[in-house]
Amino acid sequence: MEEKSSRLLAEYLKSILYGPRVEESLNLTEIDESCMELAQGLNDLRSMMEALEEYSAELSKGNLSVKFPEINNILCTNLKNLHSNLKLLAWRARQAAKGEYSGNPGYLGELSEAFDTMVKQVMEREKGLKDEASKAQSHAESIEGYNELLLGMLSKRKEWLLVVDTETKEILYCNKKNKDGTADQTFCKTCKKRLSFQNELLHWNDAEQYHVWEIDDVGDKHYRVTSFMVEWRGRQSGVHIVVDVTEEKQAARSLTSKAYHDPGTGIKNRLFFDEYMDMILREHQEATFCYFDLDGLKYVNDTFGHMEGDMYIQNFVELIKRNFRTGDTFARTGGDEFCLVLTGCIKELMDRKMEEILKEFQMSDFSDYQCSFSFGIVEIPGKDNTLTLDEIIQRADSIMYECKRRNKAKYPKLVRDGDSE
Repeated sequence: MEEKSSRLLAEYLKSILYGPRVEESLNLTEIDESCMELAQGLNDLRSMMEALEEYSAELSKGNLSVKFPEINNILCTNLKNLHSNLKLLAWRARQAAKGEYSGNPGYLGELSEAFDTMVKQVMEREKGLKDEASKAQSHAESIEGYNELLLGMLSKRKEWLLVVDTETKEILYCNKKNKDGTADQTFCKTCKKRLSFQNELLHWNDAEQYHVWEIDDVGDKHYRVTSFMVEWRGRQSGVHIVVDVTEEKQAARSLTSKAYHDPGTGIKNRLFFDEYMDMILREHQEATFCYFDLDGLKYVNDTFGHMEGDMYIQNFVELIKRNFRTGDTFARTGGDEFCLVLTGCIKELMDRKMEEILKEFQMSDFSDYQCSFSFGIVEIPGKDNTLTLDEIIQRADSIMYECKRRNKAKYPKLVRDGDSE
């Protein structure tokens, strides 16, 4: 009987520790009297283990409202301590969310240290935001104090200054006043004539407290509008400062045009080419890239003078422009180096066309010297492309020198004397 009891107790202990867990407590009637105390202890252990599992499962889900296990369950002692500290930590987090940062959450090692660090950072950030809010309030008061001075200054300038009631759309102030000094809901004659976009100013959306925007008006006129919200004599208002920037825009367009064009030929320059190719590669566009080298430019410059050399370049440029669309990108990237970029992968077609153009150039009779150029063509396969711009140019350059060797055999003096190598 004692041996059987030992076996039953051993199996029961295994089920408690390793599972599968039996659904019922140990039947004490099957246990020998000498093992009864051990059997009762195992039943107690089973109950404490079940309580431990249920308790730890709830804690693992973040349920801090779960009840504490019985006080005599020593297996849960450490978990209950952890539970208490976590409840304190959660309470302190809720207090911190309300702006109360004091209180001791207990000590949970690195977790408490991290929480304390977070609270300090929140306090510092809150203090910083309050300081910024105070500065903003002070700044707003300063703006209000200088409103009258600003209006006095702007009344003598070319800019338009309009103050519009955001609710009624009434014009409260306009520095372009009528002769009698009044400013009613209609614009004065000057504004009516020169600011056709008056309705846009009156109905400006005040979702943004400060906004700078531009308007293109009739007659190719351009205006920059600075709009912001103020309280004007007790009324919420939008202020619009309108500046005529037509000359500025025209000058910018002129500078942009000069920045992207080669002054000697009028075609695009290296800056434009680099930016354009960056866009082609970035957007994975299909393109055909042709790289040119004008043969014998040094020879022409040295023999006939730089003026004739410039004419040689211009004749070549005009020939290429005549054979391609104005929408194709043709750029001068060096003294005797040029690039042509066309949309789509059409290398085979381009090879044939460039051979025809080269033959036409070599057969030309508008100069006292032989005309020639070398070229190399590379396809850029859009999304399948893996080459950088430098690698594309190197590949085209390699193909171009094959062409140059053929030209050298045909015109040895021109290419040898003028070879940029």
